[in-house]
Amino acid sequence: MKILVISNYRTTVTARPEAEIFIGLQEKGHEVTIMTYGDADYNKKFKEKGLKVIPFHPTKKRDKESIAFIREELIRGKYDILQMFNSLAYFNGIPAAKGLPVKVVLYRGYTGNIAWYDPFMYLKYFNSRVDGVVCLVEAIRKLFVKNAPWAKQKFRTINKGHDIGWYKIDKEFDLSPFGVKKDDVSFICAANDRKMKGVVHLLKATHYLDENTPMHLFLAGNGMGKPEFQKLIDESPLKKNIHLLGFRDNILEIVKDCDVFVLASLYGEAITKAVIEAMSLGKAPLITDIPGNVNLVISGESGIVVPPANAKALAEGMKTYISNRELIRKYGKAAQDRIQTVYHTSKTVKEFEEFYNELLG
Repeated sequence: MKILVISNYRTTVTARPEAEIFIGLQEKGHEVTIMTYGDADYNKKFKEKGLKVIPFHPTKKRDKESIAFIREELIRGKYDILQMFNSLAYFNGIPAAKGLPVKVVLYRGYTGNIAWYDPFMYLKYFNSRVDGVVCLVEAIRKLFVKNAPWAKQKFRTINKGHDIGWYKIDKEFDLSPFGVKKDDVSFICAANDRKMKGVVHLLKATHYLDENTPMHLFLAGNGMGKPEFQKLIDESPLKKNIHLLGFRDNILEIVKDCDVFVLASLYGEAITKAVIEAMSLGKAPLITDIPGNVNLVISGESGIVVPPANAKALAEGMKTYISNRELIRKYGKAAQDRIQTVYHTSKTVKEFEEFYNELLG
């Protein structure tokens, strides 16, 4: 089949799980054309793998020139599938496909703001010209079906797959300057501060631990030094072992040298990329069971999953890991294996191909 993709591939790390889908489809014999920004990091690899790259991406919503440009390419290339991944693409690509035989497919990567009464939904996901919507997680698909039951057949859950080979880290990050000793268990939470990230509950969890607990907690990301957090740190019996790292561009190096990755999110997220990256590095996860991460970690097999907004449950999860270092190794290996099997990029390629074939009949 012939596939035209419109998306943003400027940053390799964030774009990779998506970009590799279409490299995989090209390798399976389909003809893929990528329409993206001319300075996108992935353009070189796309071309090396035989994909055609058109250096263009809409910069305004419902722009007449952009609509005309996309429509001209759709007609010239006689595409079977038009796959788009962002609002700028949607608002120009959907009208560009009007009256053409191409199947229009959109993407949804987060769970919030899906409602039948939202008029913008009918310009995008509920639009009658849209033939399919790929949902990153099942929680998103269920929300769509609940709000648009008349179009339930168009929504399909397909996770963006990964490969643990993408996350090989050669550099070491030395934790000893922070006072971490050989037998201490190091936990890391990497997230920019937003209420939905649940950092308050994570810090409160340390209040349930004894001051002599052999552990350290690292908080990496923007906004972690806010007064509310600092107050909770100052009141914690482990205040000397809680470290604010701020934003780090070498975060994967730090995650690699910690023992456990913690996610205390409360709501609103789909599958969390930071957790996937940590699992790919073989880190044992301690996460909350928000809808978007259902089945990412199987509690008791590949990590520990606790209820959201529950500091005591987070503390118990920490104690479990601290008292059993072998469990850290076991769950870390199982988490890595889960990414390489259940969430591998090859599975995603297969599922995209199947969905496209269904749409084409």
